[in-house]
Amino acid sequence: MARYRLAFTGCKVRARGVFSGSAWRGAFGHALKRLVCVTRNERCDECLLYRSCVYPYVFETPPAPGEHLLKNASAAPHPFVLTLPFPARDTDGDVELGITLFGKGNAQLAYLVYAFRQAAEEGVRPYGPLKLERVFQEQPLGAGEWKSIFVAPSQLIPYAPTPVPAAPPPAITRIVLETPLRLRHEDRYVAAEQCAAGDLLRNVIRRISLLSYFHAGESLVEDFPALTEQTRQVPMLEKEVVWRDWTRFSGRQQTKLKMGGLLGWMVADFRAFPDLWRFLWLGQYTHVGKGTSMGLGRYRLELADSQGGRG
Repeated sequence: MARYRLAFTGCKVRARGVFSGSAWRGAFGHALKRLVCVTRNERCDECLLYRSCVYPYVFETPPAPGEHLLKNASAAPHPFVLTLPFPARDTDGDVELGITLFGKGNAQLAYLVYAFRQAAEEGVRPYGPLKLERVFQEQPLGAGEWKSIFVAPSQLIPYAPTPVPAAPPPAITRIVLETPLRLRHEDRYVAAEQCAAGDLLRNVIRRISLLSYFHAGESLVEDFPALTEQTRQVPMLEKEVVWRDWTRFSGRQQTKLKMGGLLGWMVADFRAFPDLWRFLWLGQYTHVGKGTSMGLGRYRLELADSQGGRG
């Protein structure tokens, strides 16, 4: 896994209150397909290059033939998530976009950066045309230190992806939902009054397991039922969660779509659940729920001791 930041210049508008994850994802996808598609087929799944082309791997991520690990889904989790503020902060000249790549997705970094550059030059709503100036990579992962790996027009020279280091579980963990969290349960979205740490954890475990399997060649979680039972035992200490609606424009459907998700925080104690804690820590990087590729489902952990001191 590796995290990158793309720095753009040339913005002439302010973007207060706008979440541009959907716009970035759409513009990026169109640019990547134009860049790598050689057959110009309208449908990727009917193309001879379906399982070897960069675009379907990144945006459709087909499982291997005969793969039945995914229930009610025709594609594996995408090998990337976008990271943007929600709602957007005011922008005056500069725009930054974060992208996290998982496993084999890092091998496609050059294609993805080039596609983002093309998309930005053509204009991304609401910013208009932008120019890619630099690319940074967090090195080492989780340290909060960003090192330059590209300055236009030089070559892109990334560092090798690294494992995610995890802190030990503290007495108090505050889970802060930074972008709308959309969790499905029995064909409906989990409401604010129903949401608990266990709902988040069950989805995190499944997502990380599938990401590891499809993009890093690692085994799926072997004892999912046992972990699921543990998620129901995690002590919830406090919760303040609300449902926040927002809309996004769908280029494919040419209409605005009503979206929504959970924002707020939950406090729990994971000291007796080290196996769950590892998944929860890693989930800060993978996001969870619906819409992760456009930046939804991002959370961070605030750690504190029993006296309330933050770590």
